[in-house]
Amino acid sequence: MQNVIGRSKTVIDRKSIIEKIFACPVCGCEMTVTEDGKSALCLGRNPKGKSHCFDFSADGYLSLGQTGGDSKEAVRARTLFLEKDYYRPAALAVADAVKRYAGGCRTLIDAGCGEGYYTSLLSQQAEMTVGFDLSRFACAHGAKKARREGKNDLLYATASVFELPLRSGCADAVTNIFAPCAEEEYCRVLCDGGLLFVVGAGRDHLMGLKRAIYDQTYENAERADLPKTMKQVDRTVSTHTVSVEGREDIAALFSMTPYYWRTRESDKEKLMRLERLETEISFEINIYQKSK
Repeated sequence: MQNVIGRSKTVIDRKSIIEKIFACPVCGCEMTVTEDGKSALCLGRNPKGKSHCFDFSADGYLSLGQTGGDSKEAVRARTLFLEKDYYRPAALAVADAVKRYAGGCRTLIDAGCGEGYYTSLLSQQAEMTVGFDLSRFACAHGAKKARREGKNDLLYATASVFELPLRSGCADAVTNIFAPCAEEEYCRVLCDGGLLFVVGAGRDHLMGLKRAIYDQTYENAERADLPKTMKQVDRTVSTHTVSVEGREDIAALFSMTPYYWRTRESDKEKLMRLERLETEISFEINIYQKSK
């Protein structure tokens, strides 16, 4: 199955993105950008005749009020690890899946985008791309990177994946990479025939890391939040072996995992003594389509 959705890529800016697909997170009205370009303005009016207004940060992301998620330190650790491209082989497999099924689409939403490592790569496949994350620190990093790379068609904004400030049916594709899968909300924002890419840990993901910590290791279970009402059109697994070099990179990888929060200090110390870690990385890529 190839290129379910396909359109030519054109140049677009953040004002166009806001006006074409955003909805006010307070009242649901359409939005625009103020003349000075510093804020996104709701086109509705409250009883006092005022519109809801949201500012762009100095870094370039749109702050929509709802924040949380990763701390500055967590974002720094993720960035340290990801930008050394240890995950790049699997990330390219995700990008290839998006290209095959939705390459050249008009609108791509990366829900739970983190610091934008995958978002930046996937934005090549869409006319306009928006990354949403609760962490303002993650959005700030992604926005600064997009600015450095001159990607005017890529916008970051703070929002929960369960409450996306988007119009219903506005998106051709939604990517959900190691983030909560909010099926109902993704179905709402997807157009008829739109595609959802849900990426999570394969059975052997980080098995080498687990072997370095625990006496007994188990394969990863299938994630419990996969879509139940959408049609699955494909499933692939991208598995590779990587060598993580140095204690700093190993610590950064460990801090990205759920094991960081539930491992005994004595077991953590075993990992932190390593200078090199060889481990599998395995991404399970599930592709779903909203019924037409």
